[in-house]
Amino acid sequence: MDLSLIHRTYPFFLEAAWVTVQISLLSLLLGLLLAIVLVACRLSPFIILRWAANIYVSVFRGTPCLVQLFIIYFGGPQIGIELEPFAAAVIGLGMNIAAYMSESIRGAIDNVDPGQEEGARSIGFSRRQTLLFIIIPQAMKLMIRPLGVNAIGLIKGSALVSAISVVELTYTAQRFISSTYKPFEIFMVSALLYIVMVYSVKYLVDILDRRYATQ
Repeated sequence: MDLSLIHRTYPFFLEAAWVTVQISLLSLLLGLLLAIVLVACRLSPFIILRWAANIYVSVFRGTPCLVQLFIIYFGGPQIGIELEPFAAAVIGLGMNIAAYMSESIRGAIDNVDPGQEEGARSIGFSRRQTLLFIIIPQAMKLMIRPLGVNAIGLIKGSALVSAISVVELTYTAQRFISSTYKPFEIFMVSALLYIVMVYSVKYLVDILDRRYATQ
């Protein structure tokens, strides 16, 4: 193992890891906002909104994320939408993870005891009031683990954006391998940084889960 190579390259990997963190955070925020909209549409009494949300989820869960990134980045200019690699990565990953997060949120809402809704409606709450003030607050603690899994999957999936030339962790590793021909050391460093990011999220999820469990 070439320890000197690791010592020389780790500052570049730290910089690339920060890019990965930024992409993951921004994509997660975008995905959460879109997921909330999707859930609202799927719970809507309007059938057109439910259909649109179901089609969105089916398309983005049924096609590879890499293909979606290619369509956004390489296909966008054909319809007049030109994006920088970073922006395309955030939008592509955000739109993809939204489909999975919406399922996690909807599943948590569905798992709330039906008696809660019945009780709220019996004392005069409207369907909307019941959802906002009774169902969602109870569903929040059920969402923590699934959304944490989605966040971890997003971090690992962010490696795909190297295919559209975003200089993040995987792209940086590929560049160093092409110049040093030492994939073991290079990929080991990048893997360790991914592990740090993933277990940081897991630790945060564990804290939130324990806090909500005591309430």
